[in-house]
Amino acid sequence: MSKVINIQPVTRIEGHAKVAITLDDSGNVSDTKFHVQTLRGFEKFCEGRPVEEMPRTVCHICGICPWAHHMASSKATDACFGVTPPPTAVKLRRLMQNIAYYSDKILHFYFLAAPDFIIGPDADYSVRNVVGILNASPDIAKKVVHMRHLGAQILEGFAGRAIHPTFSVPGGVSKPLTEADRRTMLPAAQEMLEFAKFSMKFAKENVFPKHMDAVKSIGVINVGSLGTVTDDGTLDFYDGKLRLMKADGTYEDFACDQYLDYIGEAVEPWSYQKFPYARKWGKLNLSLDNPVGVYRTNCLARINVADKMATPLAQAELEEFRSAFGRPAHYTLLYHYARLIELLQVAEDIVQLLNDSGITDTNIRAAVEPKEGRGVGCVEAPRGTLIHDYECDKDGLITKLNLIVGTTHNAAAINLSVNQAAKEVIKGGKYDQGILNRVEMAIRSYDP
Repeated sequence: MSKVINIQPVTRIEGHAKVAITLDDSGNVSDTKFHVQTLRGFEKFCEGRPVEEMPRTVCHICGICPWAHHMASSKATDACFGVTPPPTAVKLRRLMQNIAYYSDKILHFYFLAAPDFIIGPDADYSVRNVVGILNASPDIAKKVVHMRHLGAQILEGFAGRAIHPTFSVPGGVSKPLTEADRRTMLPAAQEMLEFAKFSMKFAKENVFPKHMDAVKSIGVINVGSLGTVTDDGTLDFYDGKLRLMKADGTYEDFACDQYLDYIGEAVEPWSYQKFPYARKWGKLNLSLDNPVGVYRTNCLARINVADKMATPLAQAELEEFRSAFGRPAHYTLLYHYARLIELLQVAEDIVQLLNDSGITDTNIRAAVEPKEGRGVGCVEAPRGTLIHDYECDKDGLITKLNLIVGTTHNAAAINLSVNQAAKEVIKGGKYDQGILNRVEMAIRSYDP
């Protein structure tokens, strides 16, 4: 008789989920579902609130990436007011966004993903965790904690809060960067860049080569990619146009406020997540044999859609990556590699921004007046393309809200990846903790 294996909870992810693996009479996998049963309700309870409150309200959606919601909401609010922030305000928003992203990326790579690669996927779960990393590589673990603390110090010291920020306001930001602030941040930024370079080298020498068999077999799916690029195709985290790429590498670009023409949102009876899909590719189909409408976001998708990186060290790594895996790359575990390429761009960009002579200009906010309108704000969150869409009345009160967050974009792709992984590793009803952990590894790649 058929049997259901439940992995509950999924471990080392930034949230709550379970996996249900259904075995047929022969003990082989017939289907796998990734269940998310958390209902947040922000789209409904934000109705009626003043639009200027949104940047400091929606950052509570996520305590791991509040700055992404803060930035997307600020851009949507700017658009509702019909205002363009001064260039210095945009530079300061980018600076804070990059510092927050830096901490997020090293958290995931070293503490959530690394136990599978450094301790080993078959190791007992009692040691296959952050404590195991601390014991196996204490010097690196201490450095990671130090770097995350350094980023939090900068965010809190300048912007007021590291988590649930209030720094960005309609039309700009709340305070300028002084020359003293800049001089204080620069040495920390240089240290962050050096650790990013170390992380890339460490992973290429000690992680990826040893696990290439897993990379080429676990969670592999051929689907599309979505990310943000500038007019010349450069990867950008804060602003640009959206690029939706098919699995064969062909793509279409569009402005973020046109997303409804390109992205639909389906629902499935077994999850509270929405399932975004590419409208023009056909009705969403989650069949492994014939997936339709499925694309993914986050770092691997971003470096797939981008023609180039924005900074020299990251560009050099992208060229090496593409020489090995092509474009677009479809191995799901390569998300970890792509995440470190992005880490380099983020670190390089922090240094470049702090060396920009215009970043200490005091013109940091444009005047705003409440008005009726619609605003769509889009940034690249650590977990993928983040869309905030607001409509407000003449008094500036929210009448309608739509959010598509990075993990939501990936809902369909994660389900396909866990289904492929389960079918790859479970045969004849035989499984153990190491085998089930390999299914979880497909999920962790997306950093949901």
